[in-house]
Order: sequence, then structure tokens, then C-alpha cells
Amino acid sequence: MNDQNKEQSSIPTSKVERSAKFVKTGFQIGGNYIKHYSKKLFNPELDKSELNEDNATDIYQSLSELKGSALKVAQMLSMDKNLLPAAYVDKFSQSQYNAPPLSGPLIVQTFKKYFGKSPEQIYDKFNVKSTNAASIGQVHQAELKGQKLAVKIQYPGVGDSISSDLKLVKPFAFRLLGMSAKELDVYMREVEERLLEETDYELEVRRSVEFSNACSVLNNVVFPTYYPELSSKRIITMSWIEGKHLKEFLATNPSQELRNKIGQALWDFYNFQQHELRAVHADPHPGNFMITPDDKLGAIDFGCIKEMPEDFYYPFFSLTSTNMLEDKEETIKAFRQLEMILPNDTPQQVEFYYSMYKQMIGLFARPYMSSTFDFGQSEFFDGLYQFGEQIAKMPEFKQARGVKHFIYVNRTNFGLYNILHELKAEVHTNTYKPHLLPVS
Repeated sequence: MNDQNKEQSSIPTSKVERSAKFVKTGFQIGGNYIKHYSKKLFNPELDKSELNEDNATDIYQSLSELKGSALKVAQMLSMDKNLLPAAYVDKFSQSQYNAPPLSGPLIVQTFKKYFGKSPEQIYDKFNVKSTNAASIGQVHQAELKGQKLAVKIQYPGVGDSISSDLKLVKPFAFRLLGMSAKELDVYMREVEERLLEETDYELEVRRSVEFSNACSVLNNVVFPTYYPELSSKRIITMSWIEGKHLKEFLATNPSQELRNKIGQALWDFYNFQQHELRAVHADPHPGNFMITPDDKLGAIDFGCIKEMPEDFYYPFFSLTSTNMLEDKEETIKAFRQLEMILPNDTPQQVEFYYSMYKQMIGLFARPYMSSTFDFGQSEFFDGLYQFGEQIAKMPEFKQARGVKHFIYVNRTNFGLYNILHELKAEVHTNTYKPHLLPVS
């Protein structure tokens, strides 16, 4: 539950108000740097951990108040442990579960705007205190005709401020990520596209119904029932799923058998979508899942969906799921198709990127290479993180490489791997396999 004393009674919604908030945060960060370098004069050994801690706190505080796309970017970055110093990962990962909730009057105002009625006129019961507040909206408990409901309400101004917010967050991202301007533009454009979809709750309801119906064939995965007639562009009504979030579930010290069962459900949930639907729930943070009292995986959010076109799907999964990496010529052909090797690369560059990407994909694909995989083993993750850190420092990777689809597909699969690692689950990885083109 949230600390309700920290409720927000307003959100800066205009561009001027929102940019003023960013400017103020920029000054605070400048102050943190001055403080850091002043201390360093007296203690040359001082590292940046305190500076990172102070900056992370100030940025997170600011983004939490602004809500929306800026906070969502922080949430995404916290899932990519290779990109940020630990202080930022720790602070930003709070946004996977909680942000300060909105006050009652703002909630009522949103209902009146979209339904012309207050929540009490729509539901038999409506709890004005939220049970969960995240980056784009918050969830309230309600009841209608004896049915317990979850009502997701989008924060005011979030959908309208995506483009301007991302422009404002760009300097922070630039400093934190050290990407080239071109690479950052590709990243931000793809993020903007997904966020515009994610703030359209009518689209989310349609997709949620479509995806939960398609995924109903899966074992041990359950979904809410959605109520389009009680939903609008900024409000979603669905049935309430009882359960524990991952942290609470792990705190109960579940048996290995149960960890494996939930891990298998999660693996099947993602791989069924990737390979059977060619579109995937691309927001694999723990706040989007519940473990129900009867030990099933409840998937409660379909806001972010990434579709995979054929010209990405086939070369990418051929690399991860066949012995293509053993054929240098075919591998380079796939790397060119995926724009990991570029037309103007010199022969030396082709060799360099071929060798690095081959290593990277070899690591990433390891779970696919045997019929079962133990995600509890830390050695696999140590290898992934070390390799990530190694390439993050290489000037050759400062320029944009790879088609834009990698941004969310990598995020999805690494997010899945990380949750399975937290579960320490051993799963059967051959349940839903990639469909590959027949060799001509």
C-alpha cells in the first residue's frame, strides 16, 4: 500500500509548468555536482556513488511528481541494469511498483470529464484511495453488482504531454546513457510511439481482450475480465485479481516446485506471444503480474504491445534458435538485414561487429539451446552483465546500430530473464519455439 500522506493534489500539465520542473531539477543536479567536486578537492579518492545517489533521488522525485512518459523512461532504464549506475537502478525501480498517488478530487474530476458522472454514480462502491500508483495511471478498488473491480485511471495531462516530456527528458537521458545523438533519437522515437499507444486506454482494452483470449490456451496464466462499457480513453474497468506481487510472493519463501511453476507460466506467456502472435506484452516489470492464491500467474496490464514484422522476426530468431551462428556468411547476412552491420562498414569493422554480436547473441540465446534452463544460476547473468558493461565502454558502440525493433524486443526478453532469475526458476524452454523460414 502507498503512504497516503504523500498524495498529490495536482500534476503540472502545461508545457510551461512541466519544463519549469525539469529546469529546477537540472539546477539541483548542477548543485550536486558542485558539492561532489568540492568534496573531491579534500578527498581525491572520493568516488561518484554519493553523487549518483543524490542525482538519482532528485531526478526520481521530479519524475514522480510529473508522472507519465518521463517516469516511464526511468522505469524502462531501471530494467536495463547495464545502462545505469546502481543508485539509479535502485531508485528508478521504485516506479515499477509505486509513485505518489493522486488525491480524491482529481479522481472525481477525471470521471466527470469522461463519463459526466462521479465514480459513486457508476459503481456501487468506489475506494477513492488508490491501491497502486505507477507511471501512467493508478488503480482503485470498486464494486458493482457484487463483482469486485479494479479501475485504472490515467493521470491528467499524461497522454497530451508525451512528445514535449520526452524532449525535456532527453538531456538527462543523454547524460545518463552516454548514447550518440542519433542513437538517442531512434530510442526516443520508438519509446514515443509505444507511449502514445500506452496512454490510449480504449486501444488497451481492445488489445487486452484480444490478447487474453488468444493466451487463454496457456496453463497457469489468468487474466482479468475487461468491461469496455465502463471504460473510456483515460479509464479502464476490469475484474479484480487477488494475489501477491513478485516481491511479496518471494517473501513467503515459496518451494522450488512453485517457483518453477510460476516461471514456466511466465516463459510460456512471453514465448507463445512472440512466436504464435508475433506481438508481445513488452512491459515485463514485476508490477504487471500477480501470483494468485491458487498459484497461477495473473497478467494484469496489456498497455505496451510490441509487434514484430517478418523482416525482423525471421533473421533475429534464426540467429538465436538455430546453428546459423556457425555459418559466418549467413550470420553476416542476417546482421546486415538487422542493421547491426551497416553498408559503409570497412572489412575491419565487419569483422569486429561480427565477432562482438556473435558473442552477444550466443550469450543471449543460451536458454534456447537446451530443452530446460536454470535461471537461478548466477554465472549466466554475470556473463550477460559483464559483456554489457564491456561493450558499454567501447566507442564502437556509441553509434546507432540495429533496427528500432531491438529496443522493445531486447527489453522484453531481458526483462523476462531478470524476473525468472529473481524467481530462481528452472523452466522447459522448448514449449513455444520460433517459427523459422525453410532453408531455400
